[in-house]
Amino acid sequence: MADNTPSKRGQFRIWIDRIVIFGPAILVTIAAFTLAYLFVKPAPPRHIVMATGSKNGAYYYYGRIYRDLMAQEGIDVTLVETAGSTANIDLLNRRAADVAFVQGGTRDDDGNTPLRSLASLYYEPVWLFVRKSSLPPIARLADLKGRRVAVDAEGSGTRMVALQLLADIGLDGGSVRISPLGGNEAAAALREGSLDAAFFITGANTPVVRDLFAARDIRLLAIDRPAAFHLQHRFLSLLTLPEGAMNLATDAPPARTVLLAGAANLVVSEDFHPALAELLLIEARKIHGYVGVFEEAGQFPSRQYLEYPIDDTAERFFDSGPSLLQRYLPFWAANLIDRLKIMLLPLIALAYPLFKVIPPTYNWHMRSRINRWYKELQAIEYNLGAGATRDELRGRLREIEALERKVRRLTVPVAYGDSLYSLRDHIYTLRDELRDALDQPSTSPLERRTTARSE
Repeated sequence: MADNTPSKRGQFRIWIDRIVIFGPAILVTIAAFTLAYLFVKPAPPRHIVMATGSKNGAYYYYGRIYRDLMAQEGIDVTLVETAGSTANIDLLNRRAADVAFVQGGTRDDDGNTPLRSLASLYYEPVWLFVRKSSLPPIARLADLKGRRVAVDAEGSGTRMVALQLLADIGLDGGSVRISPLGGNEAAAALREGSLDAAFFITGANTPVVRDLFAARDIRLLAIDRPAAFHLQHRFLSLLTLPEGAMNLATDAPPARTVLLAGAANLVVSEDFHPALAELLLIEARKIHGYVGVFEEAGQFPSRQYLEYPIDDTAERFFDSGPSLLQRYLPFWAANLIDRLKIMLLPLIALAYPLFKVIPPTYNWHMRSRINRWYKELQAIEYNLGAGATRDELRGRLREIEALERKVRRLTVPVAYGDSLYSLRDHIYTLRDELRDALDQPSTSPLERRTTARSE
């Protein structure tokens, strides 16, 4: 059975009043938020595809590290094994990959490209290993004429750069016996004697490079005139490998060697989500900020040695570091707050002024509910003229008793209780005066008061 006590009805009425006052403001604010939400940046995808390289290469190795770190932030990364940088660029252009490792010097477009570099990650020297027992001995790059040389498979960045270096000195596919072997396969063939030389473009700490420096019949060939190659190909830096830097015990290399080196790039399409771009750069600092054979601590990731124009998010990252939210919050929380910042605009532009006006409006509404009964009370009192008959007094008494019953059912919030009780006191005072006037056969105080007022 419903509870219809005056207290319950009064509380219900108070809530109705609040809804009437606050409801429109709340609805307007919700509508503004809904409109603003249409302009909020879309959430970053929870899954991305990363193009790497062969499973035995450095790109695939680093890809697995990125995949594990991104998984901790709720982003699923699928690694795609490829032949190398050229294949990776093709995947990016076809939107078959979202992010890829790209070797310096492998860009092949007219300058109008949708691809962007996030950062360079580490140096990738050009290693040219040859057999010591080759006859005649291989002493310089031009001596590769007629030799069996591995330049890696079609689609790899190593092949593209190696063939360019050979072409620079006049050696083309007809003058060199080109082999498509690369990585561990090329290293094994070189040790077995089925190759005379092999190009590798990779980091100094990769196992294949370390193993070849340890091999007895294999040596590193210093590419002659490296400064001239640098002038021809600005993506190639000049690095110095000190004597014994790779192995002091075996004195490898046996002499100071100047190497040509590109840099591994992390490349995305121009519409790659900025939140994911920032997250990749944060992870890149963890992975590539180490001290290497050629790298100083904190040198990488870097905005130098980029293969493509730098991404806008990367530009801001290198200028000021990670955003404040990314520094102190998990990725999902930082991204959510960043996306919803635009929602503050309607809050400031609409909600604040609205709620600034609501308290005075609510106060006016509550007091008007009380003041309207004062008007009736005044009307009753003003109708008490001098010399009112007893029938008129009884009529006014009935009116004020009816008013009393109505006001008794009136409920207001506690903050307005003083005004309500003041109204009741005034009603009681006039009611008692009327009763006293009817009880007295002679002129009553009320009659004297009304007479005095009329005079």
